Amino acid sequence: MHYIDVIIPIPLQKLFTYSITASEFDFIKPGMRVAVPFGKSKIYTGIVYRVHNDAPTAYDAKDIQQILDETPVVNQKQLKLWDWISSYYLCTLGDVMRASLPNAFILESETMVSKNMSKTIDESILKDDEFLVFEALSHQSSLKVQDISNILNKKNVLPVIKRLIEKEAIIVEEEVYEKYKPKLVRYVKMHSFYSTEKELHQLLNDLSRAPKQRDVVMTLFSISAKTKKPIKVSDLSAESGASSSIIKSLIDKEILEEYYIQIDRVQYSGEENEDSKALNNHQEQALAEIQTTFKDHQVTLLHGVTSSGKTEVYVKLIEDVLKLGKQVLYLLPEIALTTQLVTRLQNYFGDQVAVFHSKYSAHERVEVWNQVLLNSAKAKVVLGARSSIFLPFDNLGLIIVDEEHEQSFKQFDPAPRYHARDTAVVSAHIHQAKVLLGSATPSLESYFNAQQNKYGFVELMHRFNDVLMPEVELVDIKEKQKKKRMKGHFSDSLIAEMTQTLADGHQIILFQNRRGFSPIVECSTCGNSPQCPNCDVSLTYHQYRDQLRCHYCGYSIVMLRKCDACGSPELDNKGFGTEQIEAEVKLLFPENKVGRMDLDTTRGKYGYEKIITALEQQEIEILVGTQMLTKGLDFRNVKLVGIMNADNMLNFPDFRAHERSFQLMLQVSGRAGRTEERGKVLIQTYNPYHNILQQVSTNNYSAMYKEQMDERYNFKYPPIYKQIKLTLKHKDYNRVEIAADWYAKSLRQVFKDNILGPEFPPVARIRNQYHKNILVKIPKKQSLAKTKEAIIKINNSFFNIKDFRSVRVILNVDNY
Repeated sequence: MHYIDVIIPIPLQKLFTYSITASEFDFIKPGMRVAVPFGKSKIYTGIVYRVHNDAPTAYDAKDIQQILDETPVVNQKQLKLWDWISSYYLCTLGDVMRASLPNAFILESETMVSKNMSKTIDESILKDDEFLVFEALSHQSSLKVQDISNILNKKNVLPVIKRLIEKEAIIVEEEVYEKYKPKLVRYVKMHSFYSTEKELHQLLNDLSRAPKQRDVVMTLFSISAKTKKPIKVSDLSAESGASSSIIKSLIDKEILEEYYIQIDRVQYSGEENEDSKALNNHQEQALAEIQTTFKDHQVTLLHGVTSSGKTEVYVKLIEDVLKLGKQVLYLLPEIALTTQLVTRLQNYFGDQVAVFHSKYSAHERVEVWNQVLLNSAKAKVVLGARSSIFLPFDNLGLIIVDEEHEQSFKQFDPAPRYHARDTAVVSAHIHQAKVLLGSATPSLESYFNAQQNKYGFVELMHRFNDVLMPEVELVDIKEKQKKKRMKGHFSDSLIAEMTQTLADGHQIILFQNRRGFSPIVECSTCGNSPQCPNCDVSLTYHQYRDQLRCHYCGYSIVMLRKCDACGSPELDNKGFGTEQIEAEVKLLFPENKVGRMDLDTTRGKYGYEKIITALEQQEIEILVGTQMLTKGLDFRNVKLVGIMNADNMLNFPDFRAHERSFQLMLQVSGRAGRTEERGKVLIQTYNPYHNILQQVSTNNYSAMYKEQMDERYNFKYPPIYKQIKLTLKHKDYNRVEIAADWYAKSLRQVFKDNILGPEFPPVARIRNQYHKNILVKIPKKQSLAKTKEAIIKINNSFFNIKDFRSVRVILNVDNY
């Protein structure tokens, strides 16, 4: 008899064994998809993990229903990585499979199918059974796989659905994102021929017989003298009162020159965008050092200050790897960053660049998956957020993890709770590839590894063009409030700097790490504030929708007109978010265009692009935003950065709060003054003498590292000790209490003092579930594998107790 072990995309510890025929045994290979019956009536798409001849002992193996692939969709190296993730991050292979494969690959009896409205299908290409499904979808917006099974009157309909997906007639469970085309804006400037005064005089004399054309040229001069910005054709036409045909005739006569600005800047500066840029001496030296460290180390950390031109160094390394015919994975923490980098990389590598992240539709993701699997020329360089670490690379040569300190690389929910940076290091080991970690503010973990000589280490401490690091000024708002020098949340110093920056024609970024209008609405009479019914948090007021919303579970109600407790109409806003800052800026600077970038304004697939494009084309002069702004974006004309309140980051109850605040502030400061002139950063705070703020103002990473490492050493935190966080969840408060005490007691019997908790987190109830945390600290000498074995044993005993079965336990390894 022949059997296969199948990974099914559900969180079960063991793999399931199914029986296959002799001919299937010769055909099936690990990594192929098979449709298998599971339980009484469900059908799942599983991945073949192993082909063998050992019958299962506990049950009779069922037959598979169907083989869905001709060749494996997951390769051996990937299965090896899945194994590591499931054992290291304490999750099941089913969890990893669900996280790895695009949705369209995992068809099951509950999957929803709908008609692809964006394509017109020639019905003659459909087979009979396909046509029946297509026809049914014309009358009904969506169907479950189960319904299709009833329509066709046969059990196994997955192959039919698979064929319809390939013909792009249907789409599987996905949101439809808006399509955004980058807008091309027409600009004009004087033709380079008229650069001297003599030629200009001659031109104005020649145009004396065409007064309207002459007016246009004069208007162009007066606008450019005032704004020093690129001039749009539409603005010129409005200002001079000339029709577009007059401007066109000036362009035809080659007096004016028209050009377009699209998203990419490279075009804008008028350079050729084929070859990568020549590096300056500092970059050359860094590149040579990286190549040297790669001889002895598999991983190298590049500590390069903001705007030092790290991306150009990466480009040179990518070129070298591509020459060897290998693939490159470029990991970024934030989708906003990919939109900006795609253009830059496509200028260098053309259509060898593929992009992969969660805002892409199912079809686009399947396409990228297949290109990577086949090692196609269209996916030599893959640019993506954390999930792209799961793509089926076959010939990987280099992984670049940009902004490696970012916590967005860690997945918190659902399992697998992996860290993309650490997974990248393991993946590279499987592929015998190299890893480059890049950051201006490395995480203490990576810097510690570099200090221990576990990683290679290279520094790039000069900004490109030798522009100085921005000047950082700390503003004491406690002092300003005493002297009544605050307008809303703006100190007089910030307003003065903003006014000056705008007068010079530069742009401003204001950073506030809270979205919404105000985090707390309080009744001035009785002090009551509206709370979320499902979570232990107050509701945040969002002015643009006039509603109160919970940022944990999404609950929302219309803004109250009077207090729920005492009926008083006097409701007061406490605290402030990005919306309130945006509203205040509009009052203070009514002439200037203000934009906002936070989770509320970047919902669609191209939400980021719209805002970034508007800032680059200088349609937005002041941008207010949350930490999305900090992630390595490159804006050429931003001169001033204002951090509205540094204290709420520093006073967060987490051992990493100081390290994170340092990184955030330094990163957001790095957006200022990236071209010729030195930028300026104003940090508003109630405590300007705080050590972290002093270290930010002097850009002193090593002092921060030393001080934080002393604390981690004294209090036994990472990177000195590893840690695993256990969270217990249940809707009954008492049950969580008893369960957590039992769990902690069992852990203490094994690990003695290295257990903290159980403790309620700052927000103890989310979505009507009470949370309780236990922290396991693991000293360097203690075996990680043995520790995990012990935890799994305790976990299994825990679930054998009847009262605890309904309590959810989440194991989070390296919860940073």
